[in-house]
Amino acid sequence: MRTSIATVSISGEFPEKLAAIAKAGFAGVEIFENDFLTYDASPREVRAMVRDHGLEITLFQPFRDFEGMPDQHRQRAFERAERKFDIMGELGTDLMLICSNVSPISLGGIDRAANDFHELGERAARHGLRVGYEALAWGRHISDHRDAWEVVRRADHANVGIILDSFHTLSRKIDPNSIRSIPGDKIFIVQLADAPLFDMDLLYWSRHFRNMPGEGDLPVVEFMRAVAATGYCGPLSLEIFNDQFRGGSARLLAEDGHRSLINLMDKVGRLEPDIRIAAPHMPDPVETSGVEFVEFTTGPSEKEQLETLLGSLGFSKAARHCNREVDLYTQGDIRIVINTDSTGDSFAGASYSVHGTNAYAFGLGVKDAAAALERAAALGATTFLEPRKSGEASIPAIQGVGNGVIYFLDGSPALSDIWEKEFVPVEGSSRADAGLTRIDHLAQTTRYDEMLTWLLFYTSIFSMRRTSMVDVVEPGGLVRSQAIESLPKPDFRLTMNGADNRKTFAGKFLAEGFGTSIQHIAFSTDDIFATAKQLHACGFQPLPISRNYYDDLEARFGLEPELSDALRASSILYDRDENGEYFQIYSQTFGEGFFFEIVERRGQYNGYGAMNAPFRIGAQRRMSRPAGMPRD
Repeated sequence: MRTSIATVSISGEFPEKLAAIAKAGFAGVEIFENDFLTYDASPREVRAMVRDHGLEITLFQPFRDFEGMPDQHRQRAFERAERKFDIMGELGTDLMLICSNVSPISLGGIDRAANDFHELGERAARHGLRVGYEALAWGRHISDHRDAWEVVRRADHANVGIILDSFHTLSRKIDPNSIRSIPGDKIFIVQLADAPLFDMDLLYWSRHFRNMPGEGDLPVVEFMRAVAATGYCGPLSLEIFNDQFRGGSARLLAEDGHRSLINLMDKVGRLEPDIRIAAPHMPDPVETSGVEFVEFTTGPSEKEQLETLLGSLGFSKAARHCNREVDLYTQGDIRIVINTDSTGDSFAGASYSVHGTNAYAFGLGVKDAAAALERAAALGATTFLEPRKSGEASIPAIQGVGNGVIYFLDGSPALSDIWEKEFVPVEGSSRADAGLTRIDHLAQTTRYDEMLTWLLFYTSIFSMRRTSMVDVVEPGGLVRSQAIESLPKPDFRLTMNGADNRKTFAGKFLAEGFGTSIQHIAFSTDDIFATAKQLHACGFQPLPISRNYYDDLEARFGLEPELSDALRASSILYDRDENGEYFQIYSQTFGEGFFFEIVERRGQYNGYGAMNAPFRIGAQRRMSRPAGMPRD
């Protein structure tokens, strides 16, 4: 599998782009002409730079407005091509992309275009080069890969082939299966891009909103299945135009790109096993049975506050680690770990020193922890290994959002009973249970420009699906939220919130926590009203919700006054759709904006109460510490 990426796809100066592309694991690079022209180095110097990074130049692109030009412009088009051929010889690449003509003076006609390409093929052959024809979705006469292929077929020249681009095919809703009839050896390179579904001008959509395969809504897997079925075995190259990416981290974007190609071909290889492209060999997407535990790191001065909050939620201290300053709190099937271990080799201690008290780690139940780690590593995840003491299990783990840790736990002898082996029960610490049963979902906050990175991280490693993006508008700005859920059952739910400024509640949490990740944990209950009553008995202080919210709620849903009064009395928020009902109680915030949530789902409600988010945020902002006020 030969991976490649166009230099236009990532940010930075030309040398920075090459370094990031090579480090991410790509084999090749497309040189976008503007990147070459704006960099002050000769073609031979660029060739040496690329070679020194261990890369090949898979394509020089693009050459525009070539075929079908009127006679008085036709010769000039060939002269321009000859000059590009000379540059390509010095760059050390043998393939040039020619995109379909958009000039208003160009002339139509398949045969006219084919004749031009046959002659160009003759000229390219004299230089030992090839040319590939790509149908732009907005081409003046050729905007469909089927017509581009007909031009190439009629040109009938060994040095002329077709270049396929997933965006140009899929944005026009052309059936990708039409690609299956093209001989694989006449496809010179395949360019890949995804995009969110928008109804807009194709050129504008292409130039501003492309993203990595798996980050958008286009059927890129079906496109690539059709390509693979032709027998094609050449480079798979990313060509991404995206305003957000232009200001992002070159390293992260290159890593995302490489991960997206590995993930794409893993899917294609499972669906089309008899392909010539060497699809990666790795374990299946990881299925998870849910969150096994969440671990907090804190210091001695703040531990008591966290323990008090957990106690008000009905949690009891169940055990203490045999070797470390680590306590286990439980309720139902929920495990909360509080880690105050500050020894020199403690990652928890290092996390606390950077972020303060934070939920820095969580564990997921999986079928095979070693296989989960293997898949994650194959997709570029950073593996995590902390020195263990005698008698402690080494739990497979990776690092994720905010450098937090994700542990993999399975039913193997080494991992199935760590709570019994490594923790000593604590006597006399039981308290009234509040009816919390399991972790419904986690919510992580990240910078908006990294949100796609982390969504791809989860959906490539795990068997998960994305839900629709939700825009949460608050006084400080806009936060974009998207949930992902495990398949085949939503045992693991996670909401990802992208903040682009620190004025929003999410952005403030991110800034003041110095990039920490988990902002809230949602617990399930089977009876929200009984839980609310028990929470009150435990001393829990819910987030107070505006009375205006309940007046509007009653009118909007036509609630019975008794239900409305019960919701108001316990500060419970409510949502409903055609599938069921959703009830929410929020804790007041802890630290720099962390909070807990208690939810009850009735029927088949699968949302997250998105319509309630502005009211929750409004209440949190009213109770937050004014800017400039010191901590207690």
